[in-house]
Amino acid sequence: MVVGFPICSSLALQDTTSAHGAVLIGLLPAATAAVAVVRGGERPPLTFWAACGLGMVTVLVFAAVQGAGQPRVADLWLLAAVALGALGYAEGGALARELGGWQVISWALLLALPVVAPVAAAGLVVRPPLDPSPAAWLGLAYVSVVSMFLGFFAWYRGLAEGGVARIAQLQLAQPALTLAWSAFLLAEHVDPGTVAAGLGVIAAVALTQRTRRRPTEGQI
Repeated sequence: MVVGFPICSSLALQDTTSAHGAVLIGLLPAATAAVAVVRGGERPPLTFWAACGLGMVTVLVFAAVQGAGQPRVADLWLLAAVALGALGYAEGGALARELGGWQVISWALLLALPVVAPVAAAGLVVRPPLDPSPAAWLGLAYVSVVSMFLGFFAWYRGLAEGGVARIAQLQLAQPALTLAWSAFLLAEHVDPGTVAAGLGVIAAVALTQRTRRRPTEGQI
């Protein structure tokens, strides 16, 4: 979560819009639930996996249409971010039951520091920022302090107390919110196809929750 998800998503957003990325990242709740049920030893019905497949097909078709017939490299980065994010959420939620929510993300950042700091320093030397605006610095500060740190205090605690697969479905709101904020903050054009694909992903992920059997006590 500290390294894989932000790097993959940042590389993707160099070549695509945040509205486009919101549709692919919309798979994260279903992917998190899938990792959680496998890790927890659950045996969900075939309809659960069919719903996951429906969401994946929706995303791949959307990516192919947007990419003039085939997924772009940016789409592959986003799918990698989804896979790494799902694994991180499932493991982090399980670990938060023992350590607590804020301790998990704090230890994760601390343990990653010896790797992240030299890479960041080298990046600033090799490819320094080209006169970033105050808004860019503000965005970086928000992502660093809130999205990648303080937000996880509440997120991991919620995963620990409510169960990873169930609480992860709250991310259903993420595609819709991202589409709205991308239009409001970045003045991005959100076309009807993007909205339709986003709604399709939300419907597929909602279906995974309805078809998933309730876990037995002690499972994620």
